[in-house]
Amino acid sequence: MNFKNLTFILSLVFLIWGCSSSSTDDLTNNPDPDPDPDPDPITYNADIASIISSNCIGCHGNPPTQNAPFSLTTYNEVKTRVNTIISRINNTTNPMPPTGLMPQTNRDLIQQWKDDGLLEN
Repeated sequence: MNFKNLTFILSLVFLIWGCSSSSTDDLTNNPDPDPDPDPDPITYNADIASIISSNCIGCHGNPPTQNAPFSLTTYNEVKTRVNTIISRINNTTNPMPPTGLMPQTNRDLIQQWKDDGLLEN
């Protein structure tokens, strides 16, 4: 066997050996799991309606009282006014409810509900 053939065979062996892998990571059918799974999305019925009922309906009922400019008694009313709601519940100089800022966890839930797409159920 001449030197040229030996070089070719050794190069081929090293190429095959370098490209082989004993890993089975790429053989699984399951894609990588979601790094931030959200098994319980925030919804109006499960999470937001009770916050609105506890903090807003006293004035924003149907009909609104105490000079409240709109009602917040239904999903559609809250969904339509979500930007105004978020702005007012985070306003330290003119908060809603007027008795003071509601707990941060409630404010965060309303913001997350909006960010997640305003799910109803």
